[in-house]
Amino acid sequence: MEKTPMTVAGAEKLRKDLEFLKSVERPRISNAIAEAREHGDLSENAEYAAAREEQGICEAKIKNMETQLATAEIIDVTRMKKVPDSERKVVFGATVKLERDDTGEEVTYKIVGDYEADVTKGYISYKTPIAKALMGKFPDDDVVVDIPKGRMEFYIKEVSYI
Repeated sequence: MEKTPMTVAGAEKLRKDLEFLKSVERPRISNAIAEAREHGDLSENAEYAAAREEQGICEAKIKNMETQLATAEIIDVTRMKKVPDSERKVVFGATVKLERDDTGEEVTYKIVGDYEADVTKGYISYKTPIAKALMGKFPDDDVVVDIPKGRMEFYIKEVSYI
């Protein structure tokens, strides 16, 4: 079975979300189904059908999260803090400060697993073109990224393990 890379924070968030689904959402949905059953004929009961559909979605999410945790390869980059700055390679879990060559704009990304990816917070999946191009590079390297809109060039200013 394929391992699912995940940061320590991502694994903790996944566990909390799973616990919420099991302890809060699942009982709430069960109660909604029981209440809808009390309304009589189930064949024409829209509330019952909606609650059953919600139950199916919830159970699928729970199964998916359990699978992710069961196959998780939790990577803690904070244990790598002793690596000298010039030797800090971009790896899964690293935080990378970049400068766009064309605009001079600075952006910072943390390379994470799919579950915790959120570009609005600067968390990008290791599967994205930018993350793939950055992996294995060092500070002061130039990186060319082919994206659907064309080509972007970055300069790696800093790599940190936080």
